[in-house]
Amino acid sequence: MTTISARDFNQNTAEAKRLALAGPLVVTDRGVPAFVLTTYEEYCRLSGSGTIVSLLSRTPEVGDIEFEPHPVPGAGRAAEFD
Repeated sequence: MTTISARDFNQNTAEAKRLALAGPLVVTDRGVPAFVLTTYEEYCRLSGSGTIVSLLSRTPEVGDIEFEPHPVPGAGRAAEFD
């Protein structure tokens, strides 16, 4: 796994992004691993969520929310053709 210091990351984000394309990039803060930069595709693969809907469906609290949308005035009217 490739490692980069926080200082180098801040000074050259383009290089950090290039390195992250090859695999996870560990960003260290004073020599201690603090963050991991990876591609969005890899994040989705690792987290098992490709969309926000699949993420929300795995969140237990979401099922407990009652949602009653209010009608928007002027929305949903039938189109008028001449």
